[in-house]
Amino acid sequence: MPTAPSTQTYYDRFAAGYEAERHHGYHRLIDELELELVRRYGAGKDIFEAGCGTGLLLREAAAVARAALGLDLSRGMLQPARARGLRVVQGTLTDVPLPSASFDLVYSMKVLAHVPPIERAVAELARLVRPGGHLLLEFYNPMSLRYLAKRIGGPGRIAADGTHEGDVYTRFDTLARARSYLPPDLEMVAVRGVRIFTPTSRVFAFPPLGRLFSWAEHAACDAPLLRDFGGFLILIARKRGGAG
Repeated sequence: MPTAPSTQTYYDRFAAGYEAERHHGYHRLIDELELELVRRYGAGKDIFEAGCGTGLLLREAAAVARAALGLDLSRGMLQPARARGLRVVQGTLTDVPLPSASFDLVYSMKVLAHVPPIERAVAELARLVRPGGHLLLEFYNPMSLRYLAKRIGGPGRIAADGTHEGDVYTRFDTLARARSYLPPDLEMVAVRGVRIFTPTSRVFAFPPLGRLFSWAEHAACDAPLLRDFGGFLILIARKRGGAG
């Protein structure tokens, strides 16, 4: 009986087709809702992306940062990032090979949901932030339409060899549980909900409908109550100490 691929192997296999649909429609909407926060908290500062993949977000973060560095577990994912001229290193979120207090902003999108020792990973990312700096930590939310769609539709295929989403560990955390992972030296300052209304990425195949959902997602992402139902929850936390 074949064994499930390791997390690293899973993402190495995912790398070849990872960017196929990432530059427009649904995926671009999600990226923009994440990048808005990266730009807000990272412009002119030192930025670190934990789980940078092929560098799609890191490339745009680097355009506004004083300096930007990314880390990823997968060699396959890092090859396109390096080809883009981005500064990247290979490693894991639970043991980042970098000094403490190296960055003003640390962010991680769609990665923490695949890390079993979640508290260790969050503590490690917090270690990298300077006092007064910020973290953007994204979690998968079980109280969402996205979660319901995943339960109904099942895991999707991510590679031609039959590798699918069920081959990698995935966690879903409520907002309360995600908050509980923050170490004492972090204070949560805000939450953004991403993909609140969109039932499936297929609605973006019809441009007028896609524009409507895009408007609705931008309007609701920071709205109290509505944001808590985002398929992705981004916790915005600040490292205690420092100025402002």
